[in-house]
Amino acid sequence: MWGMHLTVDVANCNGNRMDGEAIARFAKDMVEKIDMKAYGEPWVVHFGKEDPKVAGYTLTQLIETSNITAHFCDYSGECYFDVFSCKEFDVEVALDVIAAHFGSRNWIYNTTVRQAPSVLQVAAAE
Repeated sequence: MWGMHLTVDVANCNGNRMDGEAIARFAKDMVEKIDMKAYGEPWVVHFGKEDPKVAGYTLTQLIETSNITAHFCDYSGECYFDVFSCKEFDVEVALDVIAAHFGSRNWIYNTTVRQAPSVLQVAAAE
């Protein structure tokens, strides 16, 4: 296994989705709770002001084993999270952190094991 990839699509998120500082606090809490090491500070930027239906913050937090990203929708109250790491992490803990910060468990989530084909697999397929 190269890595784990957790995607979480959440409805009915609270007002923290529209607060850049709250989003940065979430990133720091997620890094700590899933036992990762941040590589720099979280990058939190508001995008899409020209179209209210897509406007919202986007988060990127690099971690030494990959990244945590998310997009927060001002208009709809939806939030979309991705946690990818070549170090295993506890999915239930990650979900609990999301719920604690954004006040909703109305979600669909998936966990995928990521692994590129080996050199031998690629050669056999050719």
